[in-house]
Amino acid sequence: MKSALLAVVCLYAYVVGAQDQTVIAFGSCSRQDAPEQLWKEVIAQKPDLWIWLGDNIYGDSHDMAVLKRKYDQQKSHPDYQTLMKTCPIIGTWDDHDYGVNDGGKGFVKKKESQQLMLDFLDVSPGSARRTRAGAYSSFLLGQGYRQVKVILLDTRFFRDTVYRTSGPNANYQPNETGTILGEAQWQWLEKELKNSTAEYHIIGSSIQFLSAEHRFEKWSNFPAERQRMLRLLAKTEAKNVVFISGDRHIGEVSKMTTPGLPYPLYDFTSSGLTHTWQSAREEANQYRVGQLIVEKNYGIIRINWNNVLPPMQLELYGKENQLWQSIPIRFN
Repeated sequence: MKSALLAVVCLYAYVVGAQDQTVIAFGSCSRQDAPEQLWKEVIAQKPDLWIWLGDNIYGDSHDMAVLKRKYDQQKSHPDYQTLMKTCPIIGTWDDHDYGVNDGGKGFVKKKESQQLMLDFLDVSPGSARRTRAGAYSSFLLGQGYRQVKVILLDTRFFRDTVYRTSGPNANYQPNETGTILGEAQWQWLEKELKNSTAEYHIIGSSIQFLSAEHRFEKWSNFPAERQRMLRLLAKTEAKNVVFISGDRHIGEVSKMTTPGLPYPLYDFTSSGLTHTWQSAREEANQYRVGQLIVEKNYGIIRINWNNVLPPMQLELYGKENQLWQSIPIRFN
């Protein structure tokens, strides 16, 4: 029997119950006016939680009235309304719902935009998230040894500037000293990992963490920040971490073995809910496992507690619940 998320400061607990499987659904890149949505497919999975990973609308405006109108359109979709009654919904943002394409800390309307996003997610007026700079947050699913902590990062509010080359194939240039998260968020993240009793940790980043060879936004544009994250995971001895990401309008799973972690690190990308690349093409990713999926998609993470199946399954679904990819993972 599902219950509501219980707010305790910025940590939420959702009592899943005693079932042998926890189902987490997530997605990104959803045009609020798109004629074809995937909400019926998501609902059919009976998820315990839905996670927005950014580009939850295509706002792209300094006018907060425009952003609000688009959020209202997204939220009023009948099938999304059904999802809201099916499971708790949490989320973070990326650039288009933030308000400006590829935007960072210089966006002058970021505080106002943050409040609109929190309205969209039905965050209570008294929540600490209403007064804290940035949209990062954490949530706890389950109880006892069947706990999953979901940590959602804000890769926009504090992010330093990145520069691109000119021309039709513009490429981002590395910012060797810049930050993505900002110091306050880094300190918060360390506490969330260090003090966690969860068996599994899902870290949501709107941009890809592992994939490093494409020319678009990614953590490797800030190499010092990427290394800091890897060091932090090792330092805190965080158990069973999986990244989830969006942004790219493709679906894929990346895997990397890194010193200091006793298990392989995965980054599960699901994008987009309403649109993807116009045509398939090759894109290098030395960490990819499985296939590059260029179809509308959403992600499902199945966590199995019965010690019979693999402990976690990463699944990518599309229209009419076509299963595009299924990758079992173990943490040893």
